[in-house]
Amino acid sequence: MSDRYSQGNEKVDSSVSRRTFVKAAGAGGAAVGLAGCIYGDASSEDAVVWGIDPNAEDEVGDGIIELLEENGADGIDIQLQPGDEDTGDRRDSYTNLLQAEETQPDLFLMDNGWVNVFIQRGHIANLSEELDDEDLSLVEDEYFESFTETARDPETGDLYGVPIFPDYPTMQYRKDYAREAGYDDDDFEEWATEPMTWQEWAEITEEIVEASDAEYGLATQWDQYEGTACCTWNEVMSSFGGAYFGGFDNLFGPVGERDVTVDEPEFIEGLQMMRTFVADEADEYTLEDEYPLGLATSDITSWQEEDAREAILAGEAVMQRNWPYAINQNLSSDEGDDLTVDEYGAMPMPYAVTEDEATQPGTGGSTSALGGWHIVLNPNSQNKEEALEVLRATMTDEFNLGMLELWGWVPPKPHLFETEAAESVDPMGHYMDTLRVAGENAMPRPVTTVWPNQASLIAEEVNLAVAGDKSPEDAAADLQNGLEDTEE
Repeated sequence: MSDRYSQGNEKVDSSVSRRTFVKAAGAGGAAVGLAGCIYGDASSEDAVVWGIDPNAEDEVGDGIIELLEENGADGIDIQLQPGDEDTGDRRDSYTNLLQAEETQPDLFLMDNGWVNVFIQRGHIANLSEELDDEDLSLVEDEYFESFTETARDPETGDLYGVPIFPDYPTMQYRKDYAREAGYDDDDFEEWATEPMTWQEWAEITEEIVEASDAEYGLATQWDQYEGTACCTWNEVMSSFGGAYFGGFDNLFGPVGERDVTVDEPEFIEGLQMMRTFVADEADEYTLEDEYPLGLATSDITSWQEEDAREAILAGEAVMQRNWPYAINQNLSSDEGDDLTVDEYGAMPMPYAVTEDEATQPGTGGSTSALGGWHIVLNPNSQNKEEALEVLRATMTDEFNLGMLELWGWVPPKPHLFETEAAESVDPMGHYMDTLRVAGENAMPRPVTTVWPNQASLIAEEVNLAVAGDKSPEDAAADLQNGLEDTEE
């Protein structure tokens, strides 16, 4: 693709293919929230309050504040305000809070998939008017370009958010269990960069379950929430050559002028595979001749990120699909015996068809949801100058590398991503090769102003189909109608 495409209403340079899109962008990382603050909290009016991921605040909040203080925000009273883990709930809380013109939090950690909508609503501050030229040049020159574009006004190009971290998931697994099935370091080295088909992956996973103490093979996220629509199902669907709106070029609109392509064989087959993974017995919806039954626990239909992470950490699962933070946290956890690099691996997401075999353009092959988070400024902040100093602290290389080590946030600057400093970070540096492959195979969500409504429809239908409460065919047909209605 050599032309420019629209992300929502926003123009983004797409001179690179999906395979190299990570060079310009970074799904939604660990699901985060910001609920309750609109109703009042104990935050000091003089403090700079940053609405942030609840898991990060709980586990490494003091470390984050220390990094900020060490890199330019010394002397500022900084408070981190956690919220709900559910990404949809957090988006709704942002909407309510900003519509009410609340003065805190002063800063928000905002999903890159939402920023364009909040820009169009006039709900977040224009950083091109708040930051100085040196700051703006730093973002222009050193950050992943197309990832940064998701934080710009589509009409003016003004900056409304500073990237904090790009994000894309991998299939993480228990090496210790795999060794019990006869696999060794040579296998792990190959798995780290060479994607498997879903069939090959399922066979290996089943073999490991049978040889180990694991209760089941796959832990993932399949609850009725945004993460299923934007990410876990988007990955499976795309790896089968399917798409919501006719392929990569139509991801970002124009709304009402693109085809809806979910009532298609490749979409249905992906649902059938996932249904097979959670089904205890064969039925009319399963593909038991191609994939093993019961490879995943049926609990995944109510699971989000932390559920899957805790399952593999506890030794219940062989594999989990999750974001980079889960690697970092599972290798430095206080929830029991820590895993080590020798016991924990990562591989690119499996695939069903190759790019050449894919029905919808720009799909097929190993696919990881493309996401990431920006820091944005509340225009109603009463502590704007101090908040901007905190924001500037997040723009330093030292903060970016510190967050990679502290919490597994992948740096938002390409020159840091491939440095020896990043690769030497323990434990994340051991997984950078896999993360690079995942990034090269990243698929963005189709963010437009109607995406929040569409995401709810998608999550509900694919959840019901995988849970066995609805046939994949009926779910696809009903979703086709629902998405067509939202497009109109």
